[in-house]
Amino acid sequence: MEALQQQFKQRETDWSVVGRQLEELSRENHELREKLTVRTQCCLVAGRCTAQKHTEHQEQQTEMKLLTNSCSVTTNRTRKVISGDQKTKTVTFLNGDLKHILDDGKVVYYYAAAQTTHTTYTNGLEVLHFPNKQIEKRHPGGKREILFPDQTIKYLEPDGNEKTIFPDGTVVHLSPSGEKTVDFPGGQSEIHTSQYKRREFPDGTVKTVYPDGRQETKYASGRVHIREKEEVTVGQ
Repeated sequence: MEALQQQFKQRETDWSVVGRQLEELSRENHELREKLTVRTQCCLVAGRCTAQKHTEHQEQQTEMKLLTNSCSVTTNRTRKVISGDQKTKTVTFLNGDLKHILDDGKVVYYYAAAQTTHTTYTNGLEVLHFPNKQIEKRHPGGKREILFPDQTIKYLEPDGNEKTIFPDGTVVHLSPSGEKTVDFPGGQSEIHTSQYKRREFPDGTVKTVYPDGRQETKYASGRVHIREKEEVTVGQ
């Protein structure tokens, strides 16, 4: 009986030792799990930090690019770009038009559909360049100047008077009333009115044609030659 009691006590002692070992193992496992959790969290935090640093680096690069060439896009997809030196602002419209604003106040607008450039200066002068090489200047006072591809120049005054200079030197003046004067390079002149058409020659001869067909020629000597439809009259 005593032997059995001794065996029982020994087994209790052994189970106590085993229990303490199990508790120790359980505690170690718990600590390991906590360490693993902390390490995982650290990795996640490190990943977030790395991603954050990468994003900040990209933002810095983007910011540097924006400082070099600032750009903004509106809701209607109109894009505005400011040059690095802040001297030129360019607006790109959805239809392809371009608008350049320079630091001196000059504005250059390009119409994509018409392929026409419209430049406006601070003094009010406007210059248009058309695709056929025609150039038009609009002055602040209302005067317009048109340069055609063949180098013909037309001036339009605010009061309605017009002046056209052709490449061969011929000059045409047109008044608001419709009267036209043509000055030819050789010295001859023509005057067109509603009452007559007159040509003046360098030697003083003046020839006039009237709407009814009558012609009158005055010579420098004073002689007058009148030609009706059916007869001729010569006067001194």
